[in-house]
Amino acid sequence: MGLGGCIILIAAGAILTFATDWDMQGVNLDLVGIILMIVGLIGVSTFSSIARRRRVVMPPNTPVVEEQRPHSRRDGYSDGYGV
Repeated sequence: MGLGGCIILIAAGAILTFATDWDMQGVNLDLVGIILMIVGLIGVSTFSSIARRRRVVMPPNTPVVEEQRPHSRRDGYSDGYGV
């Protein structure tokens, strides 16, 4: 389950807890909503910790090599168009 699924769980739990007044026999919708929000928060924290570990960090003192391209002079005359 990705970050989007976790956010959907949090939103669905908040809707069940705060925005509904349904009464179902044998089911406490407020508790179900709170459980969904907790599971969504656990998922978000797990996802963010996994995403933090996946970052690639270059070791210190690694030389950065830049490619040197030869500069071509384009003044309009040397390329044949200004003749």
